[in-house]
Amino acid sequence: MRVLVVGGGGREHAICWALKKSPKVQELYCAPGNGGIAGVAECVPLQVNQFEEIGQFALDHAIDLVVIGPDDPLSEGIVDHLEAKRIPVFGPRQNAAILESSKVFSKQLFKKYNIPTAAYESFENYDEALSYLRKQQIPVVIKADGLAAGKGVVVAQSMEEAEKALHDMMVSKIFGASGDQVVIEQFLSGQEMSILSFVDGHVVRPMVPAQDHKAVFDNDQGPNTGGMGTYTPLSHIPQSVIDEAIETIIKPTAAAMVSEGRPFRGVLFAGLMITSEGPKTIEFNARFGDPETQVVLPRLKTDLLDIFLAAVNGHLEQMDIQWSEEAAVCVILASEGYPASYPKGLPIEGLEDVGDALVFHAGTALKDGGLVTNGGRVLGVTALGANIAEARAKAYTAADRIQFQGKHYRTDIAKKALV
Repeated sequence: MRVLVVGGGGREHAICWALKKSPKVQELYCAPGNGGIAGVAECVPLQVNQFEEIGQFALDHAIDLVVIGPDDPLSEGIVDHLEAKRIPVFGPRQNAAILESSKVFSKQLFKKYNIPTAAYESFENYDEALSYLRKQQIPVVIKADGLAAGKGVVVAQSMEEAEKALHDMMVSKIFGASGDQVVIEQFLSGQEMSILSFVDGHVVRPMVPAQDHKAVFDNDQGPNTGGMGTYTPLSHIPQSVIDEAIETIIKPTAAAMVSEGRPFRGVLFAGLMITSEGPKTIEFNARFGDPETQVVLPRLKTDLLDIFLAAVNGHLEQMDIQWSEEAAVCVILASEGYPASYPKGLPIEGLEDVGDALVFHAGTALKDGGLVTNGGRVLGVTALGANIAEARAKAYTAADRIQFQGKHYRTDIAKKALV
């Protein structure tokens, strides 16, 4: 089969790596790809928002399946566009991707179907939002309604910080139209947990749970990023809690979307908080998480292409999906200055010295035959082991062998699982 993956980050590298293992994949393409993806797939110089050109490429190259990685093209309707050309595609249609692209929509859905989530109000008017905000307890959560590259959520530790975040989103428009509406939400405390699921309408096949580290510095300090590292399994979280989250949040959300006439097909990513009252929903994403994908897919034993095809063809219910018992830890190597401004084009060395660790490229490019940095999150270094401690030690050993100027990473990824 000929497969095209759309995207160019660490998530797409992990997807391409997993698809490459399938004996059924004859040709693998990635648009636009990156310096590392070029090692497992043929990179195509098309951007994720070039729907017409992607569709034409798929027709010209007799592509059997297109897999959509990032959130932006999903929210803009790439699946609908390709389906109209009768091109098989894995990912939710635009009317289902709204679960991620509108925080207001998702919160209203949770309320309507009694899906556990934090108390909230949504606002289009800045003065009304500010008045409501000033009556809330600190810490408080401010969310831009639309997509903001993983940076549209602020957990404010003071009223001053909260008011600044609200002003930034609604008045200064730092996220553009994504801040036309905001959600002001009760802060939930507890353990975070991410559960990704393969979904086809009512059929939900959960993947192994993972935990991400959003803050840029150790001990969850500093601004939020797209994710600085992740690990699986979550041995410190009882299976009963994981099962409760699947039964009370994920399956009801999939069913709710069917009831709303927006059946979801693709990967449904639940961002959850395990509170003293049980699991609650922080948010849903409509695609593979990044960097969760970089630890979840290395534990997948079943052929990923078979799963994608089963979902697209409506046979997901018949799939028996198997997972390795191994642990996986991913450490993100970031550019100096990330998540604010950062340099690009710096040479990367040591990639051949990482042993059996997997290195997924997030922000790299090929230049004069060598690899250089080309993003804020540069590499995801993933290692497998018999347990978290072993996987963690291997990941950090490999991370230390990779060098580029200003390299920055957290030193406490997966530490919570060692207690």
